[in-house]
Amino acid sequence: MATEDVWVLGIHMTKFGKHPEADLVDLASEAVMGALADGGAEMKDIGVIGAGNLMGAAAGIGQQLQKQVGQTGIPVYNVANACATGATALRVAIMAIKAGETDMGLAFGVEKLSGAGLLGGGARREESPNWTPSGRFGAIAPIDGRIGTENMPGVFAQIGMEYGHRYGGTSFELFAKISEKNHAHSTLNPLAAYTKRMSLEQIMGDVMIAYPNTRPMCSANCDGAAAAVVVSGSKLKTLSLEQQRRAVKISASVLTTDPWEESCQVLPDVSTLTRNAAKQAYEQAGLGPSDLDLVELHDCFATAELVHYDNLGLCEPGGAVDFFNSGATWRDGSLPVNVSGGLESKGHPIAATGIANVWEVSTHLRGEAGDRQIDGARVGLTHVIGLGSACGIHILEKAA
Repeated sequence: MATEDVWVLGIHMTKFGKHPEADLVDLASEAVMGALADGGAEMKDIGVIGAGNLMGAAAGIGQQLQKQVGQTGIPVYNVANACATGATALRVAIMAIKAGETDMGLAFGVEKLSGAGLLGGGARREESPNWTPSGRFGAIAPIDGRIGTENMPGVFAQIGMEYGHRYGGTSFELFAKISEKNHAHSTLNPLAAYTKRMSLEQIMGDVMIAYPNTRPMCSANCDGAAAAVVVSGSKLKTLSLEQQRRAVKISASVLTTDPWEESCQVLPDVSTLTRNAAKQAYEQAGLGPSDLDLVELHDCFATAELVHYDNLGLCEPGGAVDFFNSGATWRDGSLPVNVSGGLESKGHPIAATGIANVWEVSTHLRGEAGDRQIDGARVGLTHVIGLGSACGIHILEKAA
């Protein structure tokens, strides 16, 4: 087992939102050059690149990025892993350092999604009154419009409703209050796609997408990029005292997929793979939920945020409703969640999200988050989920 510590040396994210004037390479370049400058590094220092882009996965965004900022002949790993793409790209760079292949790596994620609409359902095919099984999924008909939905708003609406059915205490208003919190947090984040506070009445009265999620309770498709420069602990010791002071330790980096179960292997189980990832991450870091000072989790929908309080062990099993109602997850609570505004306000350019979450936590651990700073923050956790499924978790610690 490799024991080399890995640290975030430099990190940067673009403003999320609509960028009609910039293409994928423009946005990726802005994030990468920002991360290099933030860490006091140059492209010639980088030994590996993890490049994340989902919607254009076949285009080789890592090589395109190199043509823009400087080709150095190093290995590039282009990754696409649903909404966990950015976290996966970061893990590629971390693993290369732990394997001893390089002492400094670069990871970035970039996406252009403004105006993309709902994701996940796919185009509807012309239907016949008679259905004939065919292909890999021939034994299971597409469920959209038959017994449920394949669209992500519907899937996560069902996940939230199922949690409420099992443990009680949920309501349309409760889920809306989670969104109210995240929109309030976003007002302090100048890089968020939306920075407008919304009242509970506005959120509940907006367009219903998939009950109980209205439009403000859904993640915002937008354009954006984020990048991180990571470095080995031994290399970090050779750098300046200022670089060492601002470096953020990656105490855990975990990626999981759906475990085998005696059940349908097509339906996503975002709870089990998140619970497994969290357990591994806490063991790897030698820390527990009680050590966390802030969390950036995958609130692709308000219903998802509630369920992940439980999955990440932030509360007792079945206790997510009471945990939220206690006020713990607000910025001034005992365990702030999604101080950035979350995906509902900060935005969700899919491949960028995993690294953008790391940027948010790192900024607090450095004491550089301005008006939204969590005082005394020393440990934070980031979490992303990609249906299909994949879960990426990173635990970060402030430099000693």
